[in-house]
Amino acid sequence: MSKNKVTFGLDKVHIAFVDPKATDEQPAWEAPIAIPGAVRWTPEAQGETFTFYADNSAYFRMTANNGYTGELEMANVPDSVKARLFGWQIDDNGMLVETTDGTPEKFALLGQVQGDQRNRRFVYYDCQASRSGKEQTTKNESVAPNTDVISIAVSPVDIDGKTLVKGDLELSDTNGTAYNSFFASVYKPKFTPSV
Repeated sequence: MSKNKVTFGLDKVHIAFVDPKATDEQPAWEAPIAIPGAVRWTPEAQGETFTFYADNSAYFRMTANNGYTGELEMANVPDSVKARLFGWQIDDNGMLVETTDGTPEKFALLGQVQGDQRNRRFVYYDCQASRSGKEQTTKNESVAPNTDVISIAVSPVDIDGKTLVKGDLELSDTNGTAYNSFFASVYKPKFTPSV
């Protein structure tokens, strides 16, 4: 249960690529890579609401959760990360080369938003990036940095028998270990079985 009245700010963005040994039945991720320079993350919910009418009213409603689409804006994403995100290559001289036949790697997106009481950490489990442009502008009286904007689609994924999209974790009196190690590995939720 959140203690915050408001949240604001974005920092501690990490990307954890899917481990090549992972399977559809058992997802796993490599160690998260810190990407400094977070500017914004704008997830928009995907999925339609179905309404069935009977007895002259909305008798039954169901909403499909198809994940999110959004843009992640960063000051500068390292070339080594871009190569894996988009399926590009780095040549022998260190040049990032956009290829047409590369395979983008899936990843988990982790980060943190600040709160008026406690910071809140998040993870989106099944992400895929698509190419995006980067505007290059001339320098004038004031210097405005050019940022990297990455389009991301987030899909539901099965983890330990549950279909998950994202998770948010805020520090409490009982979860200090999970909260403090949140960026060391991709956190998988734990549920006490119902009796």
